[in-house]
Amino acid sequence: MSSTLSAGAGLQALARAWPGVCVLCRSWHAQPLCGACLERFAPRRPRCATCARRTALDVASCGDCLGQTSAFERCITGVDYGAPWDRLITAFKFHGQVELAGALALAIERALTHGAASDSTQATLLVPVPLSRERLRERGYNQAWELARRLARRLRIDALATALQRGRDTAHQIGMTRLEREHNLRDAFWVEPSARAALQGRHVALVDDVLTSGATAHAAALALRRAAAARVDVWVVARTPLGDE
Repeated sequence: MSSTLSAGAGLQALARAWPGVCVLCRSWHAQPLCGACLERFAPRRPRCATCARRTALDVASCGDCLGQTSAFERCITGVDYGAPWDRLITAFKFHGQVELAGALALAIERALTHGAASDSTQATLLVPVPLSRERLRERGYNQAWELARRLARRLRIDALATALQRGRDTAHQIGMTRLEREHNLRDAFWVEPSARAALQGRHVALVDDVLTSGATAHAAALALRRAAAARVDVWVVARTPLGDE
């Protein structure tokens, strides 16, 4: 058995080292997103630590966040939602290109290891924002879990695929205001009873592809906090700029 496990681990290490093509510049590289493209398209930007919007300087809370309550402590984003990331995220999320998850997860990992975001690596458990059963059946996979499981493996953090559940299918939120989104998501999330012990007292990172108004992240984080998670942060690939909601 041990020799079989060793062989499996060796094959996985060989696969990780085998060169592939960068999803942006198409050059050969060991990672799905090369260092040059990360430097060019995912540069370190000053942001609000609470909502991850761009700011002139790094701040704990921007003016908008000071006037609102949030169930999550901090938000970490790899990039702003725009070219070329919008194209990659659309292909990943809506067109079945699950293989893009590795490249998109690298954008989050980069943000976690740079500057003011670095303390969020203290999270000990990753939980994906869930899809409803109907949406999961339609899409075939949960894009948030595809990101979370790759991050968990790379960062050596625990991850729970189904700890958080989406109890009902909600209307698509494109074009909704924040208040409309909050009403749409009211009581949409709940924690699987068997996962409550694993969540209790943990610093949880809630993983998703894009943060827009923050209504989904707030509702999901609130369910985790009600299940006794000690702290919830949000990790996303991209944050929509102000005015693009």
